[in-house]
Amino acid sequence: MVSIMNEALELEVGQKVLEVGTGSGWHAATIAEVIAPKESSRSEMGHVFTVEIIKDIAELARKNIISLGYGDRVTVIHGDGSKGYPERTSFDRIVVAAASPDIPQPLLGQLKLGGVMLIPVGSVSLFQKLIRIKKEKDGNIKEENLGGVAFVPLTGQYGHRH
Repeated sequence: MVSIMNEALELEVGQKVLEVGTGSGWHAATIAEVIAPKESSRSEMGHVFTVEIIKDIAELARKNIISLGYGDRVTVIHGDGSKGYPERTSFDRIVVAAASPDIPQPLLGQLKLGGVMLIPVGSVSLFQKLIRIKKEKDGNIKEENLGGVAFVPLTGQYGHRH
């Protein structure tokens, strides 16, 4: 699924990417390999900001990222990813690794013109679909259903209610 999502994101060197739902940090590292390859100059390198709502998972991911040598290309944040990361707003790409009941407006607002967002949308226990959103240069939003998926529920202010 990580490979499929990375391809659908249309990643390029130099992009600023927001990931919601850090998990182990592995997906963020795969994104960093594309947008910030080691052989590129510092000025050309992109960066991944990944937000995890569960503190212990965020700490584990931070340790993984640093120990594997991605600390200069990936920043792990403990927080409510359903709100995005407004401190570093305006992302080229946003990827959400948890199913949302709908598309959170704060995330859409933090996507640059010309940007791409991937997000699983659907119920906690039933069908979910992977949606690719393209925010066109004129601000229009285009949605594309990439097929059925199964993800953990997105929690936080704009996620599923418990």
